[in-house]
Amino acid sequence: MTESSLISRIDRLRHGAPTGMPQHEAVAQWRPPTEADIDGIHAVAAAADAVDHPNWGTAREEIADTFDLPHIDHARDSLVAVDAEGTIIAFGSAFLHPARVGVLTVNLAGAVHPDWRRRGIGTALFGWQRARGLEAVAEAAAEVGAGDGAVADGAAGAGGAEDAGTAWTADLKTYAEEGNLDARAIAEKAGFTAERWFTSMERDMRLPVPEITARDGVTVVPYTRDRDDDARLAHNDSFRDHWGSQPSQPETWAKFVGGPFFRPDLSRLAISADGAVVGYSLVSVNEDDWVAMGASSGYIELIGVVRAYRGRRIAPAVIAGTLTAIQAAGLERAVLDVDTASPTGAHTLYEGLGFHPTERSVALVERV
Repeated sequence: MTESSLISRIDRLRHGAPTGMPQHEAVAQWRPPTEADIDGIHAVAAAADAVDHPNWGTAREEIADTFDLPHIDHARDSLVAVDAEGTIIAFGSAFLHPARVGVLTVNLAGAVHPDWRRRGIGTALFGWQRARGLEAVAEAAAEVGAGDGAVADGAAGAGGAEDAGTAWTADLKTYAEEGNLDARAIAEKAGFTAERWFTSMERDMRLPVPEITARDGVTVVPYTRDRDDDARLAHNDSFRDHWGSQPSQPETWAKFVGGPFFRPDLSRLAISADGAVVGYSLVSVNEDDWVAMGASSGYIELIGVVRAYRGRRIAPAVIAGTLTAIQAAGLERAVLDVDTASPTGAHTLYEGLGFHPTERSVALVERV
């Protein structure tokens, strides 16, 4: 697919997409959010989370962080629905990933307050999100075609995209819990297809943790902040062959490892004999989730091994190191999410370390 054909295809899809603000009789106003709306958006997210995935919730800080990231423009990329009393009852966004490595990806996210569902608000909002997503990839495709040619830090390059102009593709993605049939139906009606399933898994930390040693002189050590960017680059290499993965950018990575929930004391790095970061297991702790879950827990956000070091027992070693730290901290459960079709066979690895599946979510995609 050439850049020109990609732009032409985007234009054809945009031709049938709605323009302007959504219209709905129950919504007094549709408008872009500002930082003053963070609490209102979080209130909707919390109410929706309690219904859609009661074991975990969206942190207020996660919403606030989006107002600080340079690649997000809420004035164009987000929308809130406000009722006659001035209360936010729904929100939605369409964020274009900042990486330019041959794929332009927009993530659509949002929620309608449960008290306002089944009235068509979600359908109207999702139509706007899709239209904005197509607009964003159209603008990015035009920039790349004009010779922007930027390659994201941590990637080897965009392959043919930079050199021959033949590899550029685009997609819109949204995610829904398996039981959220309304959200899935809205996306599917808009032309999205279920492409990938993800499984949440938990481990009872009363179970013993095995001692596992990596091979070839690789050691497992606690995470230290001086290795932040080394860990980011290792992550980008580790996930380069994973479905839907895009290189993590310095700004978003800094928000993650510098945020209030990241726990370096529970996280682990695998270090090669020459001192390079070749694997990692990174943990966050959000105590707000503990009440809904009924237990204290640590969430293993990311696990990876750089491709040149796979097959040396590094993944089980860093996970075991993290589990030992979680257990020593007195937390009752360890939680993670896994792509059910991971190329590394991660699902089987986690089961072997005592994790069991709890719930599933699905990625719905519109390929451009």
